[in-house]
Amino acid sequence: MAALTALTADAAARQGRPAPLKEAAAPRDAGEPIMAIVSIKTQQVTFYDADGWILRAPVSTGTTGRETPAGVFAVVDKEKDHRSNMYDDASMPNMQRITWNGIALHGGPLPGYAASHGCVRMPFGFAEKLFDKTRIGMRVIISPEDAEPVEFSHPVLLVPNREAVAAAPAKAEVLPREAAEAAKTADEAKKAAAAATRETASLTASLRKLEGLKARANAELAYAEKVLVSAKTDEAKARAEDLKQKAAAKAAELATQLDTAKADAPSKLDAAAAAKEAAKTAQARKADTAKAASEAKLALEPVSIYVSRTTQKLYVRRPTQKPAPDGGGVVFDATIEVPVKIRNPESPIGTHVFTAVARNESGLRWTAVTIDDGDDAKSALDRITIPQEVLDRIAPTALPRSSIIISDEPLSKETNYRTEFVTVLSNQPQGGFITRKPTPPDMLVAGQDDDGFNPFFQPGWNSQPVNTRRRGGQDFPPFQPLQPRWW
Repeated sequence: MAALTALTADAAARQGRPAPLKEAAAPRDAGEPIMAIVSIKTQQVTFYDADGWILRAPVSTGTTGRETPAGVFAVVDKEKDHRSNMYDDASMPNMQRITWNGIALHGGPLPGYAASHGCVRMPFGFAEKLFDKTRIGMRVIISPEDAEPVEFSHPVLLVPNREAVAAAPAKAEVLPREAAEAAKTADEAKKAAAAATRETASLTASLRKLEGLKARANAELAYAEKVLVSAKTDEAKARAEDLKQKAAAKAAELATQLDTAKADAPSKLDAAAAAKEAAKTAQARKADTAKAASEAKLALEPVSIYVSRTTQKLYVRRPTQKPAPDGGGVVFDATIEVPVKIRNPESPIGTHVFTAVARNESGLRWTAVTIDDGDDAKSALDRITIPQEVLDRIAPTALPRSSIIISDEPLSKETNYRTEFVTVLSNQPQGGFITRKPTPPDMLVAGQDDDGFNPFFQPGWNSQPVNTRRRGGQDFPPFQPLQPRWW
C-alpha cells in the first residue's frame, strides 16, 4: 500500500473539509498499519506503519449529544457487510469495531462535519481499501486535538532478549506437547490413585468384617466351653465337646485370615499413599507445563501494558488467539495485575501511548503519542516504576506492536475478556458512548463479580457508564452525498 499524494490545504478548503494534518511525503512502499489516529478537531484519520503515516482521510465523528469518545482503543472485530441492530438496520460497510457496545470505524457519508451517532465514518472507497489491510488488535487512538506519533526512547521501555525471541517459536511448539503428555500422565495417575483409594476402602471394610467374625467366633467358643463345663451326661458332654472343637477351628481360621490381612495392609496402604502422592505430583506438573505452554504461546504475541494513575495498578494483556466462547473476537490473557509505584500520584500524568513499531539494534524502536493534558511523555515514564518481576516475565520476548499506555484514567468497563485495553478520556464528551446499551449477561466472562465484570476490573473504577453491546452500530441518513476524496 503506497502512500498517496495529499491534497493541498487550499484544495481541501475548496471541497469544504479540513486541511491535511501535513503534506504528503513522496510515495513509498507502505507496510501494514500499526495504528490509526482520529482527530476530532480536524475530522481526519491517519494510519501509520512502522515508518510513518501511510494513509489519511476525512471522517465524520459523533454529533453533539452522541460524541465519539476520545481515548485509546483497538480493533476487536471486523465485518465486511455489517448492519446496525441499534439504528434501523443501517448499513455499516467495512466495519472495524473498536468497542463491543457499537463504536466502530466504517464507511459512511461525510457531510463535512461531525454527524454520526458515535462511530467514525470514513469515505466508502477508503474504508473498502483499508478493510483487508488491517488486523484485529490494531491500535486506534481518538484524540480531541491533532496528534501524531514521534520517535521516542526511554529506559523504562521494554528491551527484548534476542536469544529469547529466537527461541520462542520452538518453545511454543515443544512445550504444548510436553503439556499434553503431562496432562495424560496426570489423568492416568488420577485414575490409579482412585483405584488405590477404592482398594484401600475395600481393605478397611474387609478388616472390619474379619474382626467382627473373629469376635463372634470367640464368643461361640466361650459359649461352647461354658456348655461343656455344665454338661452332666456323657451325651451332653460329647455334644458340647463337638461344639467346642468346631468353634475353636472357626476362631483359629478367622484369626489366621485376620493376621494375614493385617500383614498385607501396610503395603497396600503404602501403595495407595504413593499413588495419591504420584497423582498430586502429576497434577502439579500438569499445571506447571500448561502454564509454561500458555506463556510460550503468548510470547509469540505483542504484549500491552496499561498503567492507571487512578487505580495505582499495572495491567498486562496479550491475545491468546483462542476464539471467544460466544463467537465474537478472541480471548485476551489478563493474568497479570499488580500494584505499581507512581511518583507524585496526586498530580495529573496525562494519557500517553508508547508503541514498539519495529526491531532495531538496541531491541525495539518506539514511538509516543500524547492525547491528554498532564506530563510530557518522558516525564510520565520517569514517574513509573514497573515491578521487576513483570519485566522479567514479559520483556525478554517483547515484539513489535507491543505497547505501554499510561493514563490518569482507569480502564473503561468496555475492557473485557475479549478486548485490548480501552480507556476513555473523562474530560471529553462521551455522548456516543452513553447512548449504547450495557453488555448482555451472556457477553461477560465466567467468574464475574456483581457488577458483571471479571475481578480483573475493579467496581467503581470510573464514572464512565457500562455500555457494552455486541453488534451495536452507527446509523446515517438514507441519502449518500458525493464522497470527498481520500489520500
